[in-house]
Amino acid sequence: MGSLTLPDSGSIYLDAPAFIYSLEHIEPYCSLLGSVWLASQANQFEIVSSELVLLETLVKPLREKDETLTVLFRSLLYSKEVRLIPATAALWETAAGLRASFGLKAPDALHAATALQEGCKSFMTNDVDFRKIPDLPVVLLKDFVKS
Repeated sequence: MGSLTLPDSGSIYLDAPAFIYSLEHIEPYCSLLGSVWLASQANQFEIVSSELVLLETLVKPLREKDETLTVLFRSLLYSKEVRLIPATAALWETAAGLRASFGLKAPDALHAATALQEGCKSFMTNDVDFRKIPDLPVVLLKDFVKS
């Protein structure tokens, strides 16, 4: 497994699966993301995501009535290492433009718009569709994992 190149400062955007991999210990991605969490705890950079990540990460534990996992996700998403960005009308406008231009699904367009607005140095995901957006600094986690 390779290692991620992390910025010296600024912010990193995590897509919902990155939170899920980390919290549910899904390998090999959990180990790969460990350096992100450690660097964030050391205040090297901040982790950013849209508030949409709340919906995306809480559906499974709520459906399964897994109160422990629900509490753990909330604790992680509201931790000092994570800054959740509200979906404003301006962000929805930008997301609509991205969706129209690049054919993204609405949630993905909102994530991309949020990362662009926040000037994130890295956008960590496993969804190749994000590579359609020229100015989005996409890092595909699966590129760092040997098959």
